[in-house]
Amino acid sequence: MNKFLFDMFPVILFFIAFKFFGIFTATAVAIAATIAQIIYSKIRYGKIEKMLIVSGAVIGILGGITLLLHDKAYIMMKPTALYWIIAVALLISNLFFKKNLIQQMMSNLIDAPAPIWNKLNLVWVAFLVLLGFLNLYVAFNYTENTWVNFKLFGVTGIMFAFFIAQTVALKKYLIAPLEEQGKLAEKDKSAHNKDETK
Repeated sequence: MNKFLFDMFPVILFFIAFKFFGIFTATAVAIAATIAQIIYSKIRYGKIEKMLIVSGAVIGILGGITLLLHDKAYIMMKPTALYWIIAVALLISNLFFKKNLIQQMMSNLIDAPAPIWNKLNLVWVAFLVLLGFLNLYVAFNYTENTWVNFKLFGVTGIMFAFFIAQTVALKKYLIAPLEEQGKLAEKDKSAHNKDETK
């Protein structure tokens, strides 16, 4: 939960600043919030996650152009640019470097064979590409207010639904939490002892 809130920090501040001051002030606030995230990560953990660096670069470039040209179109394209950069990274890493980034991120939750991981990687690529197109559609066919609401609530809801669908589809590969594993072990041990006493 703390990780989720940390990742959403710039988006939440962008939303609040937009409601009170408009999209250009919100853009400046989001840039400042992302820089603050980077500094905090470096001080707190001694390193900065690659995803945070990429996010910082994208919002720094597109947000900077938005403020420089006073053109909101660039900041509206930022989510799409980020989704598509991640999608390309997932695809290239898997196809050309034989590194499955989704597997690296989720191997503590899922124990699946290589073909399943490769399919899951492609599903993520397709999902992010579609999410990028959806962002562009909302950004340039609806009002600023609708897009900002979609950026916070719509995308979060879509992501949550995607995670739920992914969990259901891969339920037989899910790794049980340690406490659950302990309960199962105790249950098996108890059943084994009963069999021996018969």
